[in-house]
Amino acid sequence: MRIMVTGGAGFIGSHYVRTLLLGGYPGSDSVSVTVLDNLTYAGNRANLPPSHPRLDFVRGDVCDPSLLRELLPGHDAVVHFAAESHVDRSLVSAGEFIRTNVGGTHAVLDAALATGVPRAVHISTDEVYGSIDHGSWTEESPLLPNSPYAASKAAADLVARSYFRTYGLDVSITRCSNNYGPYQHPEKLIPLFVTHLLEGRTVPLYGTGDNRREWLHVDDHCRAVHRVLLGGRAGEVYNIGSGSEYSNLSVTERLVELCDADRSAIRYVTDRKGHDRRYALDDTKIREELGYAPAISFVDGLADTVDWYRSNPAWWKAAKYGTDGEQSTDGNAADARIAGHEGAWAR
Repeated sequence: MRIMVTGGAGFIGSHYVRTLLLGGYPGSDSVSVTVLDNLTYAGNRANLPPSHPRLDFVRGDVCDPSLLRELLPGHDAVVHFAAESHVDRSLVSAGEFIRTNVGGTHAVLDAALATGVPRAVHISTDEVYGSIDHGSWTEESPLLPNSPYAASKAAADLVARSYFRTYGLDVSITRCSNNYGPYQHPEKLIPLFVTHLLEGRTVPLYGTGDNRREWLHVDDHCRAVHRVLLGGRAGEVYNIGSGSEYSNLSVTERLVELCDADRSAIRYVTDRKGHDRRYALDDTKIREELGYAPAISFVDGLADTVDWYRSNPAWWKAAKYGTDGEQSTDGNAADARIAGHEGAWAR
């Protein structure tokens, strides 16, 4: 089997690729992988093996139809991770999100159709549903996105649906809850807060910290994606959740403990514009149809993640501050560089 993985040098995509190359999924020990990634700030070639007999790496733009049509022939599937994914960046540069997330999805699916690639999986997010005060979203819930990022992903989902309905492309859509784990760029809540705390800095928590999220380890997410690739039905959406729901404040407090810091390190900042209060997924469908269940508890996964960042300062300092890993003496300026504006941090 030969799979193209777009965005395969990013946080989630690279985890999926590394696991494929290690034979970590049933039948994957002979899978060949082509990674297409433009290596923007969140894509890192160091997230992948420097070389591997079953890996081809191509640096390129997912929105480039000519490149896609050149690369895709001969592949059995495309798994489309490539996306702009940071909400706060979308508040100040929405056009980049529309271009990459909507235009890129169109380009990938159109090229797959044109070159005869028989299978595609489009990776989306729970944020397309908006915010929910009680209960949880099913795959039939309406799409009510509240940020430019979420709106661009909802639009991409509809593009994918249209390629199934209009052209018969065998494409499935996955919508996951908040991911965490090693190799995540330090603009997102957990790696930003962990690296700040390890440096003895304060952490910027939005509002009162009572916004709630469901947390999913990247390894569980990628296992679910692979099950959808192999067994998911064409035209179907699959929610990928964990059932591990916590307030942002409780996550922050746990990170403070794990990093041996003091609670005084929590710095409350002005809330994000349009900040969704709560996300929660009903993932009954993927559990019953494909036998998926998360295997990593949030307690264990979070502790392991903190240990990974503690053990890999060279990686996260390069991602956070630049290739030299040097920390700015102006902490607020560094926050702004990382996230787009002071205090910005997560989905």
